[in-house]
Order: sequence, then structure tokens, then C-alpha cells
Amino acid sequence: MKKTVLKEYAKLLAYCGLNIKKGDVVIINASLDQPDFVVMAAEACYKRGASRVMVEWDYQPMTKLAVKYRTLKSLGTIEAFEEAKLKYRLEKNPAMLYLLSDDPDGLKGINQEKMTKAARMKYPVIKPYRDAMDNKYKWCIASVPGNAWAKKVFPGERTSVAVEKLWNAILYTSRVLDAEGNLLDAVAEWDKHNKNFAEKCAYLNSLGLTELHYTASNGTDLTVGLIPEGIFLGGGENTLGGEYYNPNIPTEETFTSPRAGSAEGIVYSSLPLSYRGEVIDNFSLRFEGGKAVEAHAEKNEDLLKQMISMDEGAAMLGECALVPYDSPIRNSGITFYETLFDENAACHLAMGAGFTNCLRDYDKYTLEEAHAMGINDSMIHVDFMIGTADLCIEGKTADGSVVKIFENGNWAF
Repeated sequence: MKKTVLKEYAKLLAYCGLNIKKGDVVIINASLDQPDFVVMAAEACYKRGASRVMVEWDYQPMTKLAVKYRTLKSLGTIEAFEEAKLKYRLEKNPAMLYLLSDDPDGLKGINQEKMTKAARMKYPVIKPYRDAMDNKYKWCIASVPGNAWAKKVFPGERTSVAVEKLWNAILYTSRVLDAEGNLLDAVAEWDKHNKNFAEKCAYLNSLGLTELHYTASNGTDLTVGLIPEGIFLGGGENTLGGEYYNPNIPTEETFTSPRAGSAEGIVYSSLPLSYRGEVIDNFSLRFEGGKAVEAHAEKNEDLLKQMISMDEGAAMLGECALVPYDSPIRNSGITFYETLFDENAACHLAMGAGFTNCLRDYDKYTLEEAHAMGINDSMIHVDFMIGTADLCIEGKTADGSVVKIFENGNWAF
């Protein structure tokens, strides 16, 4: 991929994704797949005014070795230097850029039960820092191609060709290139994109919806209760300090956090889910009393059941996201095996933690009050795709009226 194009992408992440301001500290989390682009992203942040840019590297083979050879006690212990890093983030409030590129099957064969136990052991130490940083920092999740990921998406191609094709797909769906491969003014394109989100959200928030009812020919029949004070968001968001940023590039979703413990019925997945380095496919979840009480999958059913039992909130919904079936990512015809993209090709739900900023005037509430109002609390937040070509979503309002939100997979208004 041409450097001029990649530099435009890096600029987009620094300007629109993180909205870097003079003096910002930036932390980039990346795997070892595209070091040259990590340098470009760091330079874009510096040019925007960042005072310091640090990189934290991940590598799936090292994760597999750690889980294989370290004891559970070792894996589940937060060392003093690791907690010091959490304190640093709380004090400095750095902007966080996550560049995803991992192999969707890169942790296949790992001891998932051991990983789960270790995560539960560490969570009590991590949670107070995570809660204290809620809505206070800017963050952006984006992607770069990894060789194994590219081959998973384009299995019939040579690695170099697969990587180039994946770059093109990422840049097109991120509004850096048009359908013919021409370079766009990505920042301007995202300004227009965010305005469209604002219009959709304004309409949805004017309806006063109390529940959503999902139906599809694959058997999905699910009713989800909404929070009276809840709102829909999409595109850019604001920190508590008023700084605007775009947390996901790309994104096509308009979303809200439903009322924890209010979901009845069954829902079927429409795309594979890559979770903890393994793929879960063709699965369903049945909800009763707001919790997933049955889970079935053709592939990795045990991992699915493990996911929804991570803690009490893991079996409840934290997000309802509306994505038209006729979207750029869906229309690309590509299954990315990466939730950042696949969740923007179809309506999706998320198990686990909800978003406190999905409450109107959320800054007026404590975290405890937000949870009491119905925002789910959990150590996980895992999106899974449910959108189909015939998905219908009806919304019920406080006066009992029914409003069509989606019809035949797309917006009904």
C-alpha cells in the first residue's frame, strides 16, 4: 500500500479517532504485524501536538507460551509494576489507540479455562482503575493487516496479495479510499459521517422507546427492555471533559445500552465471532429473566458458555446496536473474522458491560447510580452479530405505540 495513503489513514486516527490536542500523552497498543504503520501513527500524533507517544506490543505466540508454562497464580497476579502502569493511566489520562491485526485463530488450542480463571483473579485489582477512568479518556480502535489474518480473510491468495487486499478493505470501509481506490479527504468524510449519525440518534431519542422486539426467519425472536433515561449514540462521542473523539474506525452502528436483566426470547448469530483468539460460529442464546440461560454453537460451544459465565453480568446484555444490512462493510462481501468490522456489517448485541454515557445527562450520575438505573456491569463486553436480510425490529413507546425501526434488514424510516 502506498505510503501517501497510509499516512492519510494515520492522520485520520490521530485527528478524528483520538482528536489529539497539544500536550496529550498517547499509548498505542499493537501487535508485531505492521511496525512501519505504528511509526506513522505515532508521528501523526506528534504532529498533532502529542507530548509523548508510547507503544505497547502484543504477540499471540508469547500469550500461548505464558498460558502454557506459567502457573495459574502467576498468570492471575497483578505485579506492582503492572499496577503502577494502571495508576499512571489514571493520573495522565492518555489517549489510547488500539491497532488490531491478530490471527482470528491465533490462540487455538490454548487453555481457555486457565485464561478465564486468571482474568477473574486479576479483575478485582483492575476494576477500580477501569471504573475511575470511565468516560474520562479518548480512545480509538482501528485495524492494520496481519499476515495470518489476511490469509484467513482471503485464503486463496498469496500472503502479499492477501495483505494488500485487506489493506484496501480496511481503508475503504474507514473512508480513506473510495470504491475505485481513489484517495479521499478522510477527515472531511468523517465529519459528514458523524453528522448522519447525529440525525439518526436525534430521531430515535425523540421516540421515547421502552423496548425493542427483534424477529427474523432464522428463528430470532427477542424482546429487550430499554432504560427510560437511555439514549442512542453513534459515531463520535465526548469525554466528561468535553473532548470529541471517534472510538471505532470504521463504524456504521447506532447503539444504546438496554436495561440489565430485561431480555426474553432467543437470538441466532449471523456471522462468526472471534473471541480470545478462537472462532465461535453458528450459535444461539436463549434469554429468560434477562439472562442467557441456554447457549448452543456448532463450533466452540464450550467457549461460548465460558464467555457468558465470566461473572454475573456476563450473561446479560450491555448493548443493542442498529446497523443496516445495506452497509459498506456488508456490501464488500467480506467476512473479516474481526468484530470491529463484522459488527458493522450487521445489527449486533453485546454480552456484558453497558455504557454509562448511554444515559441522558450521564455526567450527573455516579457509576453506582448508573448501574442501579440499569446499565449492566461486567468484566467483559463482547459484541456478536445478529443482523440478517429480513431482520425486523419494532420499538414500543411508553404509551404502547409500536414504531418500525428496521424492516428487511434496513432502516424503516
